[in-house]
Amino acid sequence: MKEKASALLLKQAQLLDRTDTLKSFRKAFHYPTAKGKKTTYLCGNSLGLMPKGLDIAFAQECKDWARWGVEGHWKAKNPWVDYHKKFSALLAPLCGAKTSEVVAMNSLTVNLHLALASFYKPTKKRFVILHESKAFSSDLYALESVVRMQGLNPLKCLMSIDSLDTKNIIKTITDLDDKLALVLLGGVNYYSGEVLNMQKITKAAHAVGAYVGFDLAHAIGNVPLKLHAWNVDFAVWCSYKYLNGGPGATGGLFIHDAHGQNTRTPRLAGWWGHDEKTRFAMPSKFSPMLGAEGWQLSNAPVFNLVAQSLSLELFKQADLKAVFEKGSRMSSFFLECLETLGEKKILEKRSYAFELLTPLDEKARGCQLSFKIAHQGKELFETLEKAGFMGDWREPDVIRLSPVPLYNTYTEVYRVAELLCKKAYWQRG
Repeated sequence: MKEKASALLLKQAQLLDRTDTLKSFRKAFHYPTAKGKKTTYLCGNSLGLMPKGLDIAFAQECKDWARWGVEGHWKAKNPWVDYHKKFSALLAPLCGAKTSEVVAMNSLTVNLHLALASFYKPTKKRFVILHESKAFSSDLYALESVVRMQGLNPLKCLMSIDSLDTKNIIKTITDLDDKLALVLLGGVNYYSGEVLNMQKITKAAHAVGAYVGFDLAHAIGNVPLKLHAWNVDFAVWCSYKYLNGGPGATGGLFIHDAHGQNTRTPRLAGWWGHDEKTRFAMPSKFSPMLGAEGWQLSNAPVFNLVAQSLSLELFKQADLKAVFEKGSRMSSFFLECLETLGEKKILEKRSYAFELLTPLDEKARGCQLSFKIAHQGKELFETLEKAGFMGDWREPDVIRLSPVPLYNTYTEVYRVAELLCKKAYWQRG
């Protein structure tokens, strides 16, 4: 029975791979090796793969620097003075945003601090920031620091929420009412992979007069976003996960045009956010650019953006609808394999058990599946590694695996599910 079910799943995976409209993009990336063999890379949720051609792209910038020196800002093949501008056009479709609402700059946490300076405006009555209890630590540090810089007590101003169920979040927002100043949540929870209903959360927060921002580190390039239509006030992200920008790559910022087109929206100012028409005249009075570019502090870190440029061009070539549909289909197929192979009753005794932290509802998950291992989880993770599967371990007991549409196959999904289910059974709550 087990052998027959396994064979059918494998055939299904191979058929899906043959008919995959995105399969040609696999050739556009480099894959890590272990003991001379290419690994099955399932860690796009942490660091995406390196796009091919990066050495040539870097060499071009080096060549232009060597040839032109400072004049490379205007004479380089890709002039540095407005190097950042092309990223707005490339990122906007991934965000569901207008080009004017998106800019590539800084790191995620720096951008979060900049956004908080604009959108956290506490009063005696309205001062609470709602966040998830399992938020990424850097977000928590940023929230606490901005509260302290306002001379307020984080214990009174920061409210965490455990359940990310939409109804629970909305009820909490409604209960807080006019005490709520800001909602900051991860669009996709980094730990569990759960996708939040950003549209409904934003609507509920606006109904009580609060601003809404999202950390999209695990969302952008993973799930469809419609930030403008949802009326999200701001969002921040890094680009080294699903966007394949490389370690420490330049992040991004979304500012809804309702705020970005208003030059009176408060912000921390820098010279690159100043009106580009008079920027080099160095006037003493700051005159912000319209849109998200008005939040820029400094000129673009060209060398830090090269890999992201190559990767975003791949997204542009691909049909974004097909990318997101394949991501959803791959995680659904992963679950199908686990359903078929992971039942305790049909397999031999196994050493491990796993609980799935990621929701089964396809609307509430993207590429990532998170497995909570009952005992000796690190040992199981190392078993996967030795078999050539590169995933992600999170203390104290979670394995995260993320099949990515542009470079993973259904057969790879089947293979990792097969090994996982040989070693562990699905322990349902």
